[in-house]
Amino acid sequence: MKFNRRYFVKSSLGAGVLATTQGCLSAAATHKTTITQLDKAAAAPILKLRSVKSPVKIASVELLRGGRNYFVRTTSTDGAVGVAVTNGRAAYLYPILQQLIIPYFVGKDARDLESLIDGVYLYRSNYKLSGVALWCPVAWVEFSILDLLGKMEGKPVGELLGGVINREIPFYAASGNRNTTPQQEVEVLKKSIEKDGAKAVKFKVGGRMSNNADSMPGRTEGLIRIVRKALGDNITIYADANGSYDCRKGTEIGKLMQDHGIDMFEEPCPLDHLEATKCVADALTIPISGGEQETSLRRFRWMVHNNAVQVVQPDLHYNGGFIRAIRVARMAAEAGMTVIPHMSGGGVGYVDVLHFASCTPNIGAFHEYKGGLAKTGPWYDPPLRVKNGAINVPAGPGLGITDAADILRDAKPVE
Repeated sequence: MKFNRRYFVKSSLGAGVLATTQGCLSAAATHKTTITQLDKAAAAPILKLRSVKSPVKIASVELLRGGRNYFVRTTSTDGAVGVAVTNGRAAYLYPILQQLIIPYFVGKDARDLESLIDGVYLYRSNYKLSGVALWCPVAWVEFSILDLLGKMEGKPVGELLGGVINREIPFYAASGNRNTTPQQEVEVLKKSIEKDGAKAVKFKVGGRMSNNADSMPGRTEGLIRIVRKALGDNITIYADANGSYDCRKGTEIGKLMQDHGIDMFEEPCPLDHLEATKCVADALTIPISGGEQETSLRRFRWMVHNNAVQVVQPDLHYNGGFIRAIRVARMAAEAGMTVIPHMSGGGVGYVDVLHFASCTPNIGAFHEYKGGLAKTGPWYDPPLRVKNGAINVPAGPGLGITDAADILRDAKPVE
């Protein structure tokens, strides 16, 4: 199974892939889409509210903790409530949320959410903190406001963000192992496929930001050489280096992947080594993916404009929420690229990805799922289920949580 290196776009989720191009892209192809075109695509309005005509003034935004989960609850002056689940970083980022993010949103009109996401960047010089520590708290507030607005509209967030076009999202089974032998890892992947019916898998290579070192001698090369034969031709296979390599080594590993039928090479070089990532991409014919740690829309624009990656991977938490991720997706679409969001949302992070994938036209074929459905699936309307390697998108209003009051019953404010 081979993917077109430049146009890694499906006609629909799970559809057949395009033929592989030969050789590297020319400089003309790299800059086919102009900066002006990318900026215009990103700037187009996103939020669509049809029935909410009057101002929705935000009265309060609170951080709550219930068990191992952290929640953000937004309440309007009229009593409307939105609830979202954070990722685990709330345990230590809550002072930024409470001191620098929440005060900006209180008193504002929730209908102005797009401009509020831009405005909070300037509030109290928040741009000086720009990074995951800033944009995660912004994302959590945005999620809760979208939940509130979705409940007022009586529609899932996908309808508010452009319209639901996908109601079931195929997933890949993700293995985070780096301490397995190649044969052990193949068995792990096989069990994941058998358990959930996944049609795609992802495994780890390299040592993780390791300056070309492997997690154990020969593991990466050994695994790449056996995994396609072991899993067969009907399974899509991704490999993730987590920034393990420089250009030379990344290219070497990437060419080995090409020779052995790996379908996508994720984050070959360290997250901020954009030129090195482009160097690897220019040398290979399989798609390079990246951007999971990225928090700058301008750096995303550079990546797209310079074809440094062919699959763009904004994280819905790290990059500041749905609206900013959609801006990235629109730039990618303008350049003929696919989006496969990274998942950092912990136990319910896959639900954020489900909503994003439901309304993104240039979404990739498979998305990350690490389990957890048994614990959180019943929270949603309808209950989430795994069937034939896919998960249904929550169809209830907002983020789809059926009874937020019940989930928050034992939750306490974080001081």
